[in-house]
Amino acid sequence: MAFEDKTLQCSDCGTEFIFTAAEQEFFQSKGYTNEPKRCPACRQARKAERMGGGRVRQMFPAVCAECGKETEVPFEPREGRPVYCSECFNKIRANRD
Repeated sequence: MAFEDKTLQCSDCGTEFIFTAAEQEFFQSKGYTNEPKRCPACRQARKAERMGGGRVRQMFPAVCAECGKETEVPFEPREGRPVYCSECFNKIRANRD
């Protein structure tokens, strides 16, 4: 089946966008039966919303219990609980497996 570029209208912003033959072939290879409803910009914005809405995660200062390096972690460290930098954390996790 030969695909041809199609002009579609975005359901979010109303602008027209091209659904290229290459994109149509890709959609078919993935088994998708529907054409995209959103333009690439609106698809990207919607994906960013689903992935956390672009919020910046609050980070807390800490000192690695393994190597003593200052680091930041995405949770508030508690007294008496070890905190590791990402490098030491990955080493410890690899040794458990």
